Amino acid sequence: MSRPAGLPVPVAGPVRNAMTVDVEDYFQVQAFAACVARADWDGFASRVEVNTDRILAQFDAAGVAATFFTLGWVAQRHPALVRRIVAAGHELASHGWDHTRADAQDPAAFRADIGRTRRLLEDIGGVAVAGYRAATFSIGARNLWAFGVLEEEGYRYSSSVNPIRHDLYGMPDAPRSPFRPAGTGLWEIPMTTLRAGGRNLPCSGGGYFRLLPYRLFRAGLRRVNRSEQRPGIFYFHPWEVDPDQPRIAGVGWKSRFRHYTNLHRMSGRLNRLLGDFAWGRMDQVFAGLLAAPQ
Repeated sequence: MSRPAGLPVPVAGPVRNAMTVDVEDYFQVQAFAACVARADWDGFASRVEVNTDRILAQFDAAGVAATFFTLGWVAQRHPALVRRIVAAGHELASHGWDHTRADAQDPAAFRADIGRTRRLLEDIGGVAVAGYRAATFSIGARNLWAFGVLEEEGYRYSSSVNPIRHDLYGMPDAPRSPFRPAGTGLWEIPMTTLRAGGRNLPCSGGGYFRLLPYRLFRAGLRRVNRSEQRPGIFYFHPWEVDPDQPRIAGVGWKSRFRHYTNLHRMSGRLNRLLGDFAWGRMDQVFAGLLAAPQ
């Protein structure tokens, strides 16, 4: 499947960025996959509900609406949390069922995963689910077929491509702005990057937001908004606002560093970010694209 060039997102006035949360628990991250079996997940003390409630309170205080890409596994066990997300005015979207990488599934398994998740979220939340984000940004050059399956299963957009080089994910030659994968009416809205020195640099949150000085991230996103006149996407996880989460045994040094560094600073940095930029839901920030004929 080939890809057309990325398309700009026209904006008028102050640029509003998309605030997103990937709703998963601390033991479900890709970095711990070799240490924590999915069959053992129910044996861990869940902290996703209380952590997501903290985020909901932060968003409410800041007057920010966001998109919550939610695992079906979490929604099945915490349906009241899903309803609170919707009742607070946020967009409910899919993060797949149990954080299985999309590039580890064949088309049939992927279809079953995303279809099951969408139906459950819509049943619990009582709203249509239009958006999807693959676990660990795992749609790339090897599984571009996933876009067609997403469209066939009723999704209108994906935010699953991170156009950077990374040891766990990335498609650095992908467009940096929203594009329609060839042969589909679906929009892929890739994670935000900066172009510098002939390469794409990450500017969409996640671990980089905790690891690097806040002023660097703020300067990068301002450049995207002002120089490129387009919105950015920010993402993080509920476990990132939880410095007291249990430590997972047997984790390598790189994964420990990425996961645990500066957790105690995350809530404060998030408050600064909410105040320094304008924010909205994915379906609101990119409403012009999503309203376009397929």
